[in-house]
Amino acid sequence: MSDRLARAFWIIEAGQGEIREEVLPVPGQDQLLVSARRSGISRGTESLVFKGLVPSSQWQAMRCPFQVGVFPGPLKYGYASVGQIDAGPDALLGRRVFCLYPHQSAYVVPIGAVTVLPDDVPDTRAVLAANMETAVNGLWDAAPRLGDRISVVGAGVVGALVAALAARIPGVEVELVDPDPGRADLAAALGCAFALPSTAGGERDIVVHASGQPAGLETALGLAGFEATVLEMSWYGARMVPAPLGEAFHSRRLTLRSSQVGAVATAQRARWDFKRRMRLAVSLLADPVFDVLLTGQSTLDELPATLSRLADRPDGTLCHSVIYR
Repeated sequence: MSDRLARAFWIIEAGQGEIREEVLPVPGQDQLLVSARRSGISRGTESLVFKGLVPSSQWQAMRCPFQVGVFPGPLKYGYASVGQIDAGPDALLGRRVFCLYPHQSAYVVPIGAVTVLPDDVPDTRAVLAANMETAVNGLWDAAPRLGDRISVVGAGVVGALVAALAARIPGVEVELVDPDPGRADLAAALGCAFALPSTAGGERDIVVHASGQPAGLETALGLAGFEATVLEMSWYGARMVPAPLGEAFHSRRLTLRSSQVGAVATAQRARWDFKRRMRLAVSLLADPVFDVLLTGQSTLDELPATLSRLADRPDGTLCHSVIYR
């Protein structure tokens, strides 16, 4: 096999990216050559990485599986690639796969690094797999029960996925809370009620915070009922975030708990590994309702400008995809 060139997105320094070429290695016996078809931008985390806001204490923890380079840069970062196997075992040739790989036109990875996509999960929706995996893990951490009243604060991709999954539990009442009234249609499509922070219902059994904003955390704590759990799924990077732990926080005996996808949720860890969790996440994307989260696309060449725009000017974009063919 002759040398093959690939094109990849690199973060050069805070707020600056570029496309670089590189020569791919020849796949070994237990490796695959994958040609990218699409990749998804995980807007919250990738915006913090792009802007150089990953604190040094978290440089190791926030490495993605196939990251090249170190924070704050230059580095390749990303974890939502959908591609097609061009070289590898005969049984896998031509199969579509999901891989936790940065934005790159082609790459060589171990066989175990990919998840084969079912026929009923199209490329467009498959880019949500990493976000869906985060939502699954978050719900495991939250541990909802039949009949619970759940609020999800923050109608971004992760918050919307959490709300949609929770709404499928029998008897559960889910309210998606966001300051943008335009998110009401999104909530309705996902089978949830909608409220602005000022009108959201209180006394909730579980509140999931996924807005990425300190004001959202304050809202979440205010919605929680007696001995309720507030699950913090936002990641703030290097920002200091005030947590309003005065007023009724103690008298209501609230639990404030973090959730992060880098470890399988405690209650599931004895029986679930990362591969099984990812297969579940991918299978859930067979539902076309999640197409409502796909709100834009651009080419790899446009990615430096696209990510700069998404990081600096929130505009209602949910999942933005990079197209390669």
